[in-house]
Amino acid sequence: MSDRPASPTPSERAKADAELKAKEAAEQATLPYKWTQTIKDVDVTVEVPATLKGRDLNVQLSKTKLVVGIKGQPPIIEDDLFSPIHVDESTWTLETASAGKTIEVHLDKVNQMEWWPHVVKSAPKIDTSKITPENSKLSDLDGETRGMVEKMMFDQRQKEAGLPSSDEQKKMDILKKFQAEHPEMDFSNAKIS
Repeated sequence: MSDRPASPTPSERAKADAELKAKEAAEQATLPYKWTQTIKDVDVTVEVPATLKGRDLNVQLSKTKLVVGIKGQPPIIEDDLFSPIHVDESTWTLETASAGKTIEVHLDKVNQMEWWPHVVKSAPKIDTSKITPENSKLSDLDGETRGMVEKMMFDQRQKEAGLPSSDEQKKMDILKKFQAEHPEMDFSNAKIS
C-alpha cells in the first residue's frame, strides 16, 4: 500500500475551492476599494463622500506605485503596485454614484500577459489560477495576427471536411493554371506534394 495521500474527490475539490473563494471574498470585502481586471488592465473603485470635488483628492499614479486619498487625511491606498503600469495610458476620474461619489482608477498593465493576485502589495492575494478569462474576439487582434488565425481556422475546417488546406489549394490552382498555359504537356502522372 502506498504512503501517498489519496487525491481529493471532485466533491472534496469543489468544497475546498468554495472555501478558498469564500475566504478570498471575505478578505477582498475588507479592502477600502473594489477592483476588477482583464488580462490587459486593472480598474479600482474607491467610494468617497458626495460632497467632494476633484480638487479635494490626492491621486497619484506612477509606474510602480498608487496613491488614492482625500487631501488632509491619511491615504485610502498608498502602496507599491503588484506590477508596473503604463502611466500615460492610465487614468482616474471622480464619478457620481447612487450612494455618493467614486474615484475610478484605470491602470494599464505593462505586462499584458499576466493576472494580478492583488492591486497593491500589502493587500490580500486572490488565486489567479481560478480566473476564467473573457473570450477574445478576432476583431481584437491586429491585422497580421487576425489573418494568420483566420487561415488556421479555415485550414482546420478544410481538414475536418477532408478538403485541401489553403496551401494545398494554392498549389493545385498553380498547377491548373500551368496546365492551361501548356496544353502540349502530359500531366497525367503529376503529383502535388
